Amino acid sequence: MKYIHTSISNYIGIITFDNDTKRNSLCYSMIDEMILAFNEFDKQDVRVIIIRSNPQAKVWSAGLDISELPDSGKEPLSYSHPLEKLFRIIENSKAPVIAMVTGTVWGGAFELVVTCDIIIGTPECSFAITPAKIGVAYNASGLLHFLNVAKMHIVKELFFTAVPIKAQRAYNYGIVNNLFESDKIEATTMEMAQNIAHNSPLSISVIKEQLNLLGNSTALTTNVFEHINDLRSKSYGSFDYVEGKN
Repeated sequence: MKYIHTSISNYIGIITFDNDTKRNSLCYSMIDEMILAFNEFDKQDVRVIIIRSNPQAKVWSAGLDISELPDSGKEPLSYSHPLEKLFRIIENSKAPVIAMVTGTVWGGAFELVVTCDIIIGTPECSFAITPAKIGVAYNASGLLHFLNVAKMHIVKELFFTAVPIKAQRAYNYGIVNNLFESDKIEATTMEMAQNIAHNSPLSISVIKEQLNLLGNSTALTTNVFEHINDLRSKSYGSFDYVEGKN
């Protein structure tokens, strides 16, 4: 693979971003490679999956490659978008997915992180969600991912300001499970993964699915759903979107 590399050991699958020159931006090709990795892990009965960057990478991921965003007037984050597909695969994976974050996280990569089941970081890492900088109104499923890990007023601040939130604050708000020093994070993440792998995979997969169903159980009326779609279409057909994409 060109953009990631993978390994499996003791029922633990690891995906490592390997496109540091492009700040591990989530281009279509990289996303496709991640989807292939998840499919292979499923075939190999992997019990835990870790997503990480190379140890020396200052940027865990710069988020969605904006050069691949569609032209004005087209839905930028449709249900069929590869990144949206990847989020669903992470959510539906029988194996718990751990995000091991050792650098800065931007845009859609932040949603990738919060879609994972467990988030572990270093004191130096930070997180920013940046659609407001490029004129994109985020989709409802993405907003729900954030509302499942943080309170409403925190999510509003993150989206409205597009300013990075530092690791300690993210931990204080419950967005991040644990913070470990850079020289310890790999060992402690692997220890957690091994603890999970030694437990019943059936029990864990059933509990994960139940928790996801409960976390996504917010009811939306037809009128609310249609209103959300109408609001978003005003954004991706706007001058702000064109300017932000360029």
